[in-house]
Amino acid sequence: QVQLVESGGGLVQAGGSLRLSCAASGRTFSAYAMGWFRQAPGKEREFVAAIRRSGGTIYADSVKGRFTISRDNAKNTLYLQMNSLEPEDTAVYYCAAGFEAAMTEEVYRYWGQGTQVTVSS
Repeated sequence: QVQLVESGGGLVQAGGSLRLSCAASGRTFSAYAMGWFRQAPGKEREFVAAIRRSGGTIYADSVKGRFTISRDNAKNTLYLQMNSLEPEDTAVYYCAAGFEAAMTEEVYRYWGQGTQVTVSS
């Protein structure tokens, strides 16, 4: 069992930056691949980024070059650095843990409760 708690969301102007964190507790954090997903109002949840246990990364095309996913296994924490934010990035952001880094939700077993990110124009 892994418990995930996101933080760092908030209100930011377009062009600004935010860094999300996801603190993990329970079983060994380093044993899991981790991912970030987001859900905008009225839309389905979508993939944002993922990081393998080895540190390799995957990004959605919509955030490539603007967002950076990273992990600190010593601190049991996952990060998402978001730069050049756009109003279209407004959503609830979720972190997830699984045994495979992928763009599909089904491979992730554990989910956080989400943190709201709002980007004003």
